[in-house]
Amino acid sequence: MSLTSEAPLSVEPGPHGHLQAPAEPTGPTIVVPPAQKSESYLALVWRRLRRSWTGVLGLILVVALLLMAFFADFLSPVDPKVTGIAFAPPQSINFRDKDGNFSFAPRSYQNREGEELDPITFQPIVGPDYDNPQWLGLFVKGAPYKLLGFIPAERHLFGATDGSSVHLLGTDKFGRDVLSRIFYGSRISLMIALTVVAIITIIGTTVGMVSGYFGGRFDAWMQWFVDLVLAFPQLPLYLALTSLIPVTAPTNVFLAFVIFVMSALGWAQLSREVRGKTLALARIDYVRAAIAIGATDRRIIVQHILPNVMSHVIVAITLAIPSVVLLESFLGFLGFAVKPPLISWGLMLQDTATYSVIGSYPWILAPVGAVLITVFAFNALGDGLRDAIDPY
Repeated sequence: MSLTSEAPLSVEPGPHGHLQAPAEPTGPTIVVPPAQKSESYLALVWRRLRRSWTGVLGLILVVALLLMAFFADFLSPVDPKVTGIAFAPPQSINFRDKDGNFSFAPRSYQNREGEELDPITFQPIVGPDYDNPQWLGLFVKGAPYKLLGFIPAERHLFGATDGSSVHLLGTDKFGRDVLSRIFYGSRISLMIALTVVAIITIIGTTVGMVSGYFGGRFDAWMQWFVDLVLAFPQLPLYLALTSLIPVTAPTNVFLAFVIFVMSALGWAQLSREVRGKTLALARIDYVRAAIAIGATDRRIIVQHILPNVMSHVIVAITLAIPSVVLLESFLGFLGFAVKPPLISWGLMLQDTATYSVIGSYPWILAPVGAVLITVFAFNALGDGLRDAIDPY
């Protein structure tokens, strides 16, 4: 069915003898919508990511973890190195006094050692001191610190208004606040994970692209070396290499060596994955066209292959970070990762080595919760990014 009439148009003279333009044909009109601006690739990825509630939740948790690591001094209510009553139970936040009277001002009760002994550990039973309440507040003064390493400050997000110690997650075997040590431990644990994954990504991506692009004898020898790295039993090698560092070595040296060992054994798997994608990309028409017009190998790898493998690399990064966090926690629990006075989640878990401690003082397992939240956050973000980046 035609939208316009096919009858010939006639031109009739006007009232003064002039020619008059023919009247426009009546009928349905077609409205052409204005051209819309196309969305960028990042905008499309963000729009797809917002549809996944697990991916958004993972992104929120990851941002919260990074902020916790940056502002650990401000968030910690107590200096993590200050000692007190060993294995003191967590203090609760109350809005009622010991007589049951309600008050909007939050309070807590410090722990004190009683005269009775625990029948299992034979330690004095610690309980709250209801006669001396602690008034809690926000942005209170406490132990001095340097915000971000160079800004002198003494305000903390929350704590006791009189400057006394408040232990919302209890204390460890030396009487140190568990919550503050979790905040400080996030710095070392996340720093190790991010540094190791950054090194793994650079080495694995570079080796994988170069090996898959050039192929031939170079690829064969490179994959033989990758197979050799993957064949190593990693856990015994971790323990053997970390034991080479003397106990008297500086903490920075020991930390750098742990990062080196984890990076040296972790890049091979990513290299194998990137090589497989590069083998497929090297045979696509636009790569062959770039070779035909004389483009250099470096230009082809950087401008044509690298952007197309970055989607897989980004997802691999988010999924590799929780693996490194778990590995650091495991090695720290065995005593082969971080040494005091540094603080990490794995080092804190050394206090849970005996069943009697876990049974009598279960709050010592609080760092496990931090590890689980971190693993869930990065895995959820990785799953969301994988679905958002995948064009199919």
